[in-house]
Amino acid sequence: MPLIISIAKQRLHLLDAEGTLLCEYPVSTALNGAGEKKGSGCTPRGRHVIRAKIGEGQAFGAVFVGRRPTGEIWSPALAEAFPDRDWILTRILWLSGCERGVNRLGDCDTMQRYIYIHGTPDTEPMGVPLSHGCIRMRNADVIDLFDRVPVGTTVIIEE
Repeated sequence: MPLIISIAKQRLHLLDAEGTLLCEYPVSTALNGAGEKKGSGCTPRGRHVIRAKIGEGQAFGAVFVGRRPTGEIWSPALAEAFPDRDWILTRILWLSGCERGVNRLGDCDTMQRYIYIHGTPDTEPMGVPLSHGCIRMRNADVIDLFDRVPVGTTVIIEE
């Protein structure tokens, strides 16, 4: 049951074991484009796995900082109070690279870069690269995806 993320199309596809499309979601990848280097703000390419699922049972719009729920629920007023926050909401699927020297270990390690698939405020556009490297999704979509995939699911990120 792999996930295929297209940076060019700003889409995430969930496939079954035979490669049949189960569902498709709009996403937002990095404003800085594709790239693996630590500190680049880019979305890493290649083969990954979901290393951890964080946020099961949290409320729609639950705010996370450092992968921990803050107890806050995103709202326009909260966004106004913290205008510089990179909002990580609702659920987190933490990615780990599988290709040594490409997206694993050294200065290109996806997991050490804290690259996630996560929810974002529904006021943020999808289909437009705007993230700091992560793959942003609508909150309802990230809940749906979270409930469909186990830890260890393969994630292919392609240009």
